[in-house]
Amino acid sequence: MSKRWRYTMRRWRVKRCISALVICLIGSMLLSGCGDSDAERYWQDYHHTLASALALDPIPRDAPGNIGAFPERRARLFDIPEIRQGFLGIYALRECRITALVAAHNNQLGRVAPPSQQWLYERELWQRLSGCWNTAVPEGLAAGDRQRLRRLTLTKTQQLPYVSWNALFDSNEWEKSFARASRPVDFTRVDIHPSIEAVNYLQQMVRHQFSRTWEQDSAKLEQQLKTLRKRPLTAQTLRTLMLATQRLNEATAALNTASPTRCLPVWPPGYITTTRHSAKRWLTAVDALFDSLPVSSPRAIRTYRKRWLSLDNPRAPWQAFQATLIKHHAARLRFRLCRNE
Repeated sequence: MSKRWRYTMRRWRVKRCISALVICLIGSMLLSGCGDSDAERYWQDYHHTLASALALDPIPRDAPGNIGAFPERRARLFDIPEIRQGFLGIYALRECRITALVAAHNNQLGRVAPPSQQWLYERELWQRLSGCWNTAVPEGLAAGDRQRLRRLTLTKTQQLPYVSWNALFDSNEWEKSFARASRPVDFTRVDIHPSIEAVNYLQQMVRHQFSRTWEQDSAKLEQQLKTLRKRPLTAQTLRTLMLATQRLNEATAALNTASPTRCLPVWPPGYITTTRHSAKRWLTAVDALFDSLPVSSPRAIRTYRKRWLSLDNPRAPWQAFQATLIKHHAARLRFRLCRNE
């Protein structure tokens, strides 16, 4: 176990450093204006098509705003008191098979474990304590040790939902998903299914956190987190919606100034349909993960979620995009379709 811990710790530290470097590089690219994203090129082509068909000057374009900053660490995590037990107290509960587990966690490597490994440790500790309490073991313990086992089991049961929350919201993978230093994406070129599966697995872990029979899989958890680490998909989704809303508003304004005697070419639905489908799938998956956590989220997270992630709030990117798309379709109805298109 010690070799495995050391390997996990080294790999985690390297990933943290690489992630920080990548974020800095991406931020520098954005600030220096290094080219347009695939999503932006789509809207450039669409604006050009409209302007050409309607004999208009190039459609004015403004940069869309950015998403809000994800709440700082202290504002998104719960304060969970540490439980201190002496070696003799833990050894007295050795029949519960927690001695080696606690010892491994209390060494230097265990204390600096990444949030995902802390989550696995806390859940395994709860499983062993709870399982032990529901056997004949407590009857064979001295009164003080039996009370200690009861207190530990009760405390860990109360803390586990908050541990699950902290493990998710303290993870580099989840924080990076909301990174402002991101760019819109063309969802026709992005497969979000692996990321959906990763979020579903996290939700599965939360649902089964109080199961004494469900077997957690450290390798699978790390693989799912690796998938989420590949792209800041939440931020990219929001920025894609915000870009689309901005460009649709600009296109609608141009249509409203054009003569309805002109004709419009057919607007292929592929890009918009895929964007709507992918964005809603991802935001729905994120929403389900939030809802699966059985704790009342911190105020900063509730505020962020309502403003940016909501599927119902008219000010949030999803509903703003939907409303703008409806207005744009209505503006296009003023024009007949070109026969040769």
